Amino acid sequence: MIYEGLVFSNSKEYRTISIQTIHPDHWINKLIDMATVFTQIINGDIPCYKIAESDEFFAFLDIRPVSKGHTLVIPKKEVDILFDLEESDYLGLMKFAKQIAHAIDAAMNPVRVALTVEGLEVPHAHIHLIPMYETGGPFRLGHSIECSPEEMKKIADNISDEVEL
Repeated sequence: MIYEGLVFSNSKEYRTISIQTIHPDHWINKLIDMATVFTQIINGDIPCYKIAESDEFFAFLDIRPVSKGHTLVIPKKEVDILFDLEESDYLGLMKFAKQIAHAIDAAMNPVRVALTVEGLEVPHAHIHLIPMYETGGPFRLGHSIECSPEEMKKIADNISDEVEL
């Protein structure tokens, strides 16, 4: 079975590779260096469109958004599965995500902001905050929309301006 994955090279350029594995349940273990991708983003080793940061959490635009303003919210602590977070970290992440969702709502004016957990590509707990608009139809993770770097920066700046931590 073949899966597509996103890998970041040392030159900070993005490239797509195909990964082959024997069993689909074990494919994530074959993604070398993916366990630290979000940590590299937090540390500034990989560029991102940052929305907000606290001592414990970080929010940035998804590089493959399914709608304009699609944001990832992550703990700085590397934990693979969301529900394996310590309770205080889990509750703190949800509180941080709520603050980011309010900022997305104020900046982007969607009908609502959806929250979903779908973390198979990067083994680091994360939440997707996805603005839902009257037009644009239903979204599906893995089916991204086109957004230029300039538009991504403008969206990130607009949302960031609305964040109240």
